Amino acid sequence: IEFFHSSPMKLLLFAAWFSSVLDPCRFVDICQSCHQNASCRLNNDSKNACYCKQGFTGDGINNCQDDNECENVTGICGLNANCTNTIGDYYCTCESGFTANGKQKFQTNDGTYCTDIDECMDAGRCGPFSKCKNTNGSFTCSCMRGYTSPAGPWFRPKSETDCRENPKKLCHQDHRCIKETVNNTLERMINLSTPERLKEIRFQTSAELSPVLLMSYIEAMASHKLSPADESEHPKEHINETITNLVFSVNNLVKKDEKVEWNRINEDLRKYYITTLLHTAEKETLALSAGYTHTTRMQVDAGEVEMKLYTFEPHQLQKHPVSTNIQGNSISLTPKNSKGENNNGSTSIVFLIYNNIGDLLKPADDPGVANYSRYASAGEITVNSPVIAAAISNPKTFALNNVTFTLKHTQEIDPAHDETKCAFWEYSQSMMGHWSLDGCARSHVNATHTSCSCNHLTHFAILMSSAQANLLAHYNVLTRITQLGMVISIICLSLCIFTFWFFRDIQNTRTTIHKNLCCSLFMAQFIFLIGINKTAHKWFCSLIAGLLHYFFLAAFAWMCIEGIHLYLIVVGVIYNKGFLHRNFYIFGYGSPAVVVAISATLGYKYYGTSTVCWLSTENNFIWSFIGPACLIILVNLLAFAVIICKVYRHTAVKKPEISHYENIRSCTRGAIALLFVLGVTWTFGVMHILYETTLTAYLFTFANVFQGMFIFIFLCILSRRIQEEYYRLFKNVPCCFECLR
Repeated sequence: IEFFHSSPMKLLLFAAWFSSVLDPCRFVDICQSCHQNASCRLNNDSKNACYCKQGFTGDGINNCQDDNECENVTGICGLNANCTNTIGDYYCTCESGFTANGKQKFQTNDGTYCTDIDECMDAGRCGPFSKCKNTNGSFTCSCMRGYTSPAGPWFRPKSETDCRENPKKLCHQDHRCIKETVNNTLERMINLSTPERLKEIRFQTSAELSPVLLMSYIEAMASHKLSPADESEHPKEHINETITNLVFSVNNLVKKDEKVEWNRINEDLRKYYITTLLHTAEKETLALSAGYTHTTRMQVDAGEVEMKLYTFEPHQLQKHPVSTNIQGNSISLTPKNSKGENNNGSTSIVFLIYNNIGDLLKPADDPGVANYSRYASAGEITVNSPVIAAAISNPKTFALNNVTFTLKHTQEIDPAHDETKCAFWEYSQSMMGHWSLDGCARSHVNATHTSCSCNHLTHFAILMSSAQANLLAHYNVLTRITQLGMVISIICLSLCIFTFWFFRDIQNTRTTIHKNLCCSLFMAQFIFLIGINKTAHKWFCSLIAGLLHYFFLAAFAWMCIEGIHLYLIVVGVIYNKGFLHRNFYIFGYGSPAVVVAISATLGYKYYGTSTVCWLSTENNFIWSFIGPACLIILVNLLAFAVIICKVYRHTAVKKPEISHYENIRSCTRGAIALLFVLGVTWTFGVMHILYETTLTAYLFTFANVFQGMFIFIFLCILSRRIQEEYYRLFKNVPCCFECLR
């Protein structure tokens, strides 16, 4: 108050200001002047002001225009969505081929986004004999193998695009048809530049191809008329794209899905076109790389074919190896240590790897691997690695000394039994090739990789001859021998059972053992013959495996009893016949039952496999059979040694007039009889499991499938007592009497 009292003018000014602030008319006038799309509210100075509403822009009084968020904010709706502006607002909707996970109309940051619609879930979307391929926001159709569409390899369903049976399905079998199709393909591309041509080939080969189209597109890539030799054809900015299209085109032609079509082409034509493709991929990549004027490193991974390209300027070429690693496979080029080379111009080095092409270049019956001839006739040589290639654009600037490479095995091997060789695909100007071993040597091998060194460049691979493949080649022969031998053995065992059961005069402990031995073997071989391959039903296959396990063990048990009984006879042990027989039956049929019961309880799932109704080798379950069998074989071998020794001494004492040679012959005959009767030949089975050779397979098969026949020969035919029984039985039958006499 004193302040205003001393200065009346200041008081007057304060009163004027205060009255203006409290003037209600002032508030009414400001807010009434706001635009219809504006609102009146206090500003930071606590004064009323007009502001445009959300979604509008302007001064709030004279204008408030709509704010077009769709134009002013880039990507406001996010991926795969369209923005629609409204007066004072906007909303988003998903593009065609996409659907929202929430509301169909949404705004940014409300948790809604667009996902692809899988149109291929709709069965029959593309029509009959066609396949649907879903893409991001869309889909395309292609025809199944053996069918074609007028719209081309890829199409959208509409009228006149239905897939029809390909009239050229068998064209690859007619040279005239092949030539016509190739010419038509070349004519369509004759006016295309190299980038355009390779882009078109990549597109056309992305669908499933018939054999004749595979050949046509390879011709289109390799034709001299379409060669990219003229660098003006492909500007420098297109080189990367062109090389990429080249690699993807090669990949499309040799991908795994096309293997069926390649195998329909006869072997000579197949080798010709595969060789042409390999040569063209290498040559065209180097030709295109000539457009690079500076150091370049490029990599293209098309899936089943991968390429790495290195271009060096003259001053960068140093005398050290150029190495690369592709998909776990490595290769290194070592130059010669020479002076005075011509270093004019850049040098390109290209590496190409083909994952599945080895299956199309089978080395069977191939003169290039002559030292494999004993395997080749059976088709046992395989390409067990990717095929890797290396090439140099200017050999004068990079004089090669040697190539070292390490390739990963397609299938793991057993180095102790499987043989690997370092090979290369050797071909002439006529594009006919074969595998060769010249100039290549193996430096290291393990289960997963083989390392090699070669003195030249080309396409390299690892050839393998497998011990298991060798056995596989003999599978049909061994199967026929097994079937024939078991039929003969079953017949012979039936005769043995009849003999030991029918003739009363020969009944004793030995014939009782022989009878049960023959019955066990008869059941085992009969079940094996009719049920070993019945793998369709798991439970039935497991039952067959269990019965085989039991009856083969029972046969082994009676074999063991036979050996023990012969031992008791030879050493002259006196025993109670009834007590011994009872224990023989308990051991002969009870012990196998105990083994099978324990095995089935602990590992029932290992009875029966996907290929045969026998015991699985998984987790060493097969030893539930091999273990008891080996134990019995060991017992029989010991009994065999003692018996032979005793028989030899007995023969020498009782028959001193017989010469030493006759002694040996007599003992040998008894030894052979015991060898087969007591099942010592099953030793070959154990050897085969350990070594898996062709020799052990044949020895085991012959010795065991004919075991019933050998038992009949040694125990019946060669037995004088049984001969007499046969004589009495058949003496009144004229034909049989003549034979017996």
